[in-house]
Amino acid sequence: MDKTAVIFWTISTGILSALATGLGAIPVHFLKSNSKLVRAFSCAFAAGMMLSASVFSLAQEGIALKTQNPFAPYVVMLGLLLGAAFCWLTEKLVSNHHHSNVFTKGFSKKSLLVFITMFIHSIPEGIAIGVGFATGNMQFGLIMALAIAIHNIPEGIAVSLPLKSEGISTTKCAFISILTSIPQPIMAVPAMLLTWVFQPLLPVGLGFAGGAMIYLVVAELIPDALAEGGTSLTAWGVMLGLTLMLFLTQILSFIPKSIFS
Repeated sequence: MDKTAVIFWTISTGILSALATGLGAIPVHFLKSNSKLVRAFSCAFAAGMMLSASVFSLAQEGIALKTQNPFAPYVVMLGLLLGAAFCWLTEKLVSNHHHSNVFTKGFSKKSLLVFITMFIHSIPEGIAIGVGFATGNMQFGLIMALAIAIHNIPEGIAVSLPLKSEGISTTKCAFISILTSIPQPIMAVPAMLLTWVFQPLLPVGLGFAGGAMIYLVVAELIPDALAEGGTSLTAWGVMLGLTLMLFLTQILSFIPKSIFS
């Protein structure tokens, strides 16, 4: 496949992934007393999908590059740590500025912090999409984009819940949710192009994207799910998300490559 087609698929899926975040505002429109349980299950479900994509797709794809580079598995490990470190540092950055008095009109401190956190966390997610397509395996790229898109729906719920409680309309909640994912299509194409130019970056890029997602799962999604839904709901949500991601991976592997050309 030529580079133009890969760029098209990368930016198209990046945009669709960002738009998926707006879907999180739809259930929030109808949620009342049971909103915590729905959000908890959504977080756990997304966590399972992201774990599956990180371990069984990103890391596995990177390790498979050992046929070209015998050090690829170790570079993937380094990438995992770098991705986790990136998310940890951005989380610290947001936490250190939580006392800022400059807030957007209509936003509470909580709403603004959720927006900033989700916006920053969309950067490695965009990188994950770009790196997925940079492998040259279109099915793999689609798996990454699909995992991020589905994960974006509970992120949209997380953004919309506090906004809705402050009287902001569902339409505005959806728009603001989509804005938090704008870095995804913006970062996807540069990440894909840079990995193409510098082939040695592919293993570390795959590891970085996987490490960033695993950190988000452990540091945010699972704790939120446990706090609001308990252990059983969280465990089943993670298992269902992980299993569904594996199932979708198998389904996508049957798509003929000619469809992408």
